[in-house]
Amino acid sequence: MMREVLAQRLRQCRKERGFTQWQMAVYCDITEKAYQNYELMTREPKLEILVRIADVLQVSLDYLTGRTDDPTFLKP
Repeated sequence: MMREVLAQRLRQCRKERGFTQWQMAVYCDITEKAYQNYELMTREPKLEILVRIADVLQVSLDYLTGRTDDPTFLKP
């Protein structure tokens, strides 16, 4: 379930911000294929990469992983 939510939200947030998969890969210092695998649910990013992705997309990790529906939600 989390993998599906993560993949959907990665794609949605990336498109909302007008980024290509290639741009996300460059900004996160990973290969384009690695990023594509995250959106296709064939791989899960390591925590370090997920943090970079969240920073680039300007959303919380909780939002990306489906723990909240508020993209700006930050746990105390």
